[in-house]
Amino acid sequence: MSSSAENSSGQDYSLAELMVCAASEAFRDDGEILVTGIGVLPRLAASLAMKSSNTDIMMTDSEAWLLTEPNPVSGRKPSQPQAQETWMGFSRIFDVVWSGRRHALVGPSQVDQFAQSNISALGGSYDKPKVQMLGTRGFPGNSISHANSFFVPAHSRRVFVEGECDVVCSIGYNPARLPRGYQFADIDVRMVITDLAVMDWGGPEKQLRLLSLNPGISVEQVRDNTGFDIHVPDKVPVTPTPDAEQLKIISALDPANIRARQIKDNPPGDRST
Repeated sequence: MSSSAENSSGQDYSLAELMVCAASEAFRDDGEILVTGIGVLPRLAASLAMKSSNTDIMMTDSEAWLLTEPNPVSGRKPSQPQAQETWMGFSRIFDVVWSGRRHALVGPSQVDQFAQSNISALGGSYDKPKVQMLGTRGFPGNSISHANSFFVPAHSRRVFVEGECDVVCSIGYNPARLPRGYQFADIDVRMVITDLAVMDWGGPEKQLRLLSLNPGISVEQVRDNTGFDIHVPDKVPVTPTPDAEQLKIISALDPANIRARQIKDNPPGDRST
């Protein structure tokens, strides 16, 4: 399979690059907040946004510093200094998180109809799951404190599950699980970017809504690979293809092209042929 398609300028682009560009749009209107992308492609998306659509956002080096410029995800030599702006230790991180001045782009293992997500365990029982994963980590606190978006490189019913997640790690739009005093207006689950489409939770009663279809993908494919009903507007556009400047920025942020190894077989961005 070819690993690239062409944009309007005739440049090749991969599915990974299409998803990075689509995910970067999640941060466009955030203003000056802390942005966290968990994983290679989500971090590239956050870095691209910082370099293009929202230059006010801040990122960390994943350790203890805020950066003026995002670090490359590959090809950075140990001797190459990073563009440190100021110290950002644990105490300051939690001040930012709890104040709501953060937007995280995360990769859940399961997502349900309520926008709840799971990264903890699969199958079995709570005491003896079939698959033990990360545990809940920061998902509970993140989901009650600030905006979160989901990045799903393999859209399927194994991820978008029927009913509820096996373990509910993050708050969603489920009235039966709302913490005391919380309303839907207090919850901010934003975008869902997958290899098939771009979605959000703006449908009736916070239903998952289809915003755009990735090139070559049909509504039926999205429905067939989702374990619950989604809201499909009368007109659904095609996800915009990466432009020349976006591809240039992505290449500079990932000179070793490790993005090509993040999605199986590195498929082209346009799968209509």
